[in-house]
Amino acid sequence: MKRNDKPEGRGCLRTLGIMLLTVIISVAATTWLITAYLFPKNFEPVELSKKEESVLASKLRDIGITGLMTKSAKQTKNSEQNVGILTPEKYAEDPKKRNISLSEKELNALLAKNTDLANKLAIDLAEDFASAKLIIPLDPDFPLFGGKTLKVSAGMELAYQAERPIVILKGVSVWGVPIPNAWLGNLKNVDLVKEFGGNEGFWKSFADGIENIQVKEEHLIIKLKE
Repeated sequence: MKRNDKPEGRGCLRTLGIMLLTVIISVAATTWLITAYLFPKNFEPVELSKKEESVLASKLRDIGITGLMTKSAKQTKNSEQNVGILTPEKYAEDPKKRNISLSEKELNALLAKNTDLANKLAIDLAEDFASAKLIIPLDPDFPLFGGKTLKVSAGMELAYQAERPIVILKGVSVWGVPIPNAWLGNLKNVDLVKEFGGNEGFWKSFADGIENIQVKEEHLIIKLKE
C-alpha cells in the first residue's frame, strides 16, 4: 500500500501545482489587461518635423493665424508682444482665408502645441469620417476608479451633400463598451444638422456658415461662406 501512496501523492501535488500556476497566470493576465486597457497611459503627442512645421505655419499664416507653432517661451512672449503693436489699415477680406486645409498629423500637432489635451486626445480622419479617442483623468474621490483614467472613443460621419453639411454621430464607447443609443439621447445615426438645423441655434448657424466640408483619408478641408 505504501508503494501506491507515493505516486498518488506526487500526482496530487502535480495537479495542485498546475492549478496554482494557472491561477497566477490568470491573475497576472487580468491585472495587465485592466491596467493596459481600462486604465491606459496618456497618448504620445504628435510632433512635426521642421519641414512639416514650416508647411503648417504657412497654412496658418494664410488664414491670418500666427504664433501657434512657436516652441520656446521666449518666442511665444515675443509673439504676444507683437500682437499688441497695431498698425492702422483699411479693413479687407481675403477669400483665401476662408479655405482651411489640414492633415490629420497637423491637426493633432496643433492640439498638442496649443491645448492641455496633448497627451489626452487623438483624432483620426478617414473618408467622410472622423474618430476621436479621449483620456479623462478621474477625480481621486471618484467611487471605485478614483485617480484612474477614463478612456472614451467616438466616431462621427462628416460630409457635405445637397448644399449643406452632414454631421452624424455614429457612436460613443467607454473603455471599449458601446454606449446604448438611449443613453445618448437617441442621437446615434442621426444627422444633427438636419434634426436641429431648422431652428435658430448652434446647428443652424454652423450649417449656414459652411460652404463645403470634406473629410478624406488623413485630411480635413473646410471652406467658409462669406
